[in-house]
Amino acid sequence: MASAWLLPEHIADVLPSQARRIEELRRELLDMARSYGCELVMPPLLEHLESLLSGTGHALDLQTFKLVDQLSGRSLGLRADTTPQAARIDAHLLNRTGVTRLCYCGPVLHTRPAGLQSTREPLQFGIEIFGHAGLEADLEVQEMALDAVQRAGLTHTTLDLGDARLVRGVLGDVALNATAMQDLVAALATKDAAALNDLGQALPAVVRQGLQNLLSLYGGVEVLTLARQQLPSHPLITSALDDLQFLAAHLQQTHAGIRLGFDLADLTGYAYYSGVRFALYAEGSSDAVLRGGRYDEVGAVFGRRRPAVGFSLDLKTLEALSPPTPLRAAVRAPWGEAAGLRAAVRELRAAGETVVCVLPGHEHEGDEFNCDRELVQLDTQWVLRAL
Repeated sequence: MASAWLLPEHIADVLPSQARRIEELRRELLDMARSYGCELVMPPLLEHLESLLSGTGHALDLQTFKLVDQLSGRSLGLRADTTPQAARIDAHLLNRTGVTRLCYCGPVLHTRPAGLQSTREPLQFGIEIFGHAGLEADLEVQEMALDAVQRAGLTHTTLDLGDARLVRGVLGDVALNATAMQDLVAALATKDAAALNDLGQALPAVVRQGLQNLLSLYGGVEVLTLARQQLPSHPLITSALDDLQFLAAHLQQTHAGIRLGFDLADLTGYAYYSGVRFALYAEGSSDAVLRGGRYDEVGAVFGRRRPAVGFSLDLKTLEALSPPTPLRAAVRAPWGEAAGLRAAVRELRAAGETVVCVLPGHEHEGDEFNCDRELVQLDTQWVLRAL
């Protein structure tokens, strides 16, 4: 019989020091989002399954916990991603015609972990901009993403850019079924030239060559010039490369020293993204700290096809990669019933101080906070004294 205190695999308690830092990051990032004009929304943790999974693809379906509503008998799902909920709110509840900037922060649940060390209960922070199809919105979202990791104290980061339209442009008029497309994406992602060659046997020669050329198109901004030379002429490819060039130029201008990478064969989320996609990597992690991009089709299933671009990250992952921060200074005070003492403690707390009262019998225990001052009585007054 399993111990009652054991938690399910890849589910863990968040203990005080980590919880403190996660909460500090949550507040910092929500304040940052507000400074850009984002409005906070709080979607429910569970919804009718068809609403959660509408238009999200097979991958999210596999990641979603499902249960039956005891009130209605309908199938419910515990959200595995908040973006579809934000799209529903934009399409139906807000129903605005202009630009809407939304942000959110809350837990999501995954049936399986993304990696060996990953949690199945990420604390997802995200930003979405609805209603603007221009690259100005893409650039604003990418700048917010860079701002977020900088505020978390991450350095030596790399912003990796790609575009979902490139492989569609290479395929041209060729239509692949879902299985063939998944195999193609897997071969491109692993840079498996042999598998890609086998998959392309029935494809036109120009398509086969374009797919093979995609495998080597990764590196710095020079990749965009090579792509114009090596990929077939197609409006989708031209638009994608022009957009990536625009974004790279603006990011380099406004973020001196930024490291940009391009992997034009990376099709992460190919069924989801409709244009530019990006991922941000940091030292100490082999996986992306955050991912985002343009997904203009996300609201179509809710009756309004609105331009949409955004990103999301897991605050637990961000906290694990961020440098430690010092404990907030606190005041140690004796416990007592004297009116003057109790008034002094209330006054300090009202002023924003943390005051830890030492309960009777615990005078010799170590501080759980960084108490750098103590409240002492001098004559009839209670005053602060440095420790």
